[in-house]
Amino acid sequence: MLSTRENFMRLLRCELPEYVPTYNLFWGLTSPSCFRREDLGDGVTKDQFGVTWVSESNAGPVASIPKPGTFILDDIRKWRDIIKVPDTSDVDWEALAKTDTERRDPEMPFGTQAGGIFGFFQGLVAFMGFNEGLMACFEEPDEVKALMEYLCDFAVANIKKIIEYYKPDYGMLADDIAHEHNPFLSLPMFQDVIAPSWRRYAAAFLEEGLPMMHHNCGHFEEYLDDLVDMGYSGWDPVQNSNDIIAIKAKFGNRLALCGGWIGKSLFEIGMDASEEEVRNSIKTTMDTLAPGGGFAMFGVGGFPSENPDIQRRNEWIRDEYDRLKFTYYQ
Repeated sequence: MLSTRENFMRLLRCELPEYVPTYNLFWGLTSPSCFRREDLGDGVTKDQFGVTWVSESNAGPVASIPKPGTFILDDIRKWRDIIKVPDTSDVDWEALAKTDTERRDPEMPFGTQAGGIFGFFQGLVAFMGFNEGLMACFEEPDEVKALMEYLCDFAVANIKKIIEYYKPDYGMLADDIAHEHNPFLSLPMFQDVIAPSWRRYAAAFLEEGLPMMHHNCGHFEEYLDDLVDMGYSGWDPVQNSNDIIAIKAKFGNRLALCGGWIGKSLFEIGMDASEEEVRNSIKTTMDTLAPGGGFAMFGVGGFPSENPDIQRRNEWIRDEYDRLKFTYYQ
């Protein structure tokens, strides 16, 4: 049987897996430790651009947001004076990679981000705040594009070092640009302002033979033609506000849908869901999306907790997945 790593990489190469792959977002969110934020205590951190981040319960247990009211850029036209990429001239990439990857499991996929940036659109709104960032895209698109190009130059330089020393299996770009019902930018604005950096970022990995994953929550389907054209072959978490069945029919195994629960996801079912409801949710999703490839089951590892009810539910998830995973590609 293929390892989790080998099976998932078949998926990202647009090949038919041996069995339904699993997917974990955190495989691809690793980046060099030299870009870690400074811990200021009490859940507050500061990144290398000077943005302060705070924990926020609504963002999830491992997420944080830029501290409201403390944005570092109030006028996009001044970005050249304020935004400075981190200095990596003294980084010993070989030694850093050796330390960062010493616990790497060869049986599991290993993806990476460029490090030093947190997405292009997400970087903009971290610097300026959400409202001001969106207004900048509308009022001063050329200045926003210039900032994106500056960040992308830095990212591409990092990617070359990461590929050489970390030897990842695939590249990852996480750049949330949508909410549950709509993208934040119109398609023409996205194509003009943001897409060029996404494309050049991906090309740095693709030119070295590494496939590309993209993380984007919310209603994202309007951008998928562009995403696939850029060379991205995987997308997570494929939430239910998108027309998942139509997306599957359109792209087949050219775009791996990592997630995409049909009907209610595990999060939406609620913790009082019966074993039958949980199992039916998994079976319906796998029966609908697994045939033909282009799908990975998200959440099979369960959601770690000391709560016995959650542990029991995790067992149902794993057991149902294991029962079905070999039934689609024989």
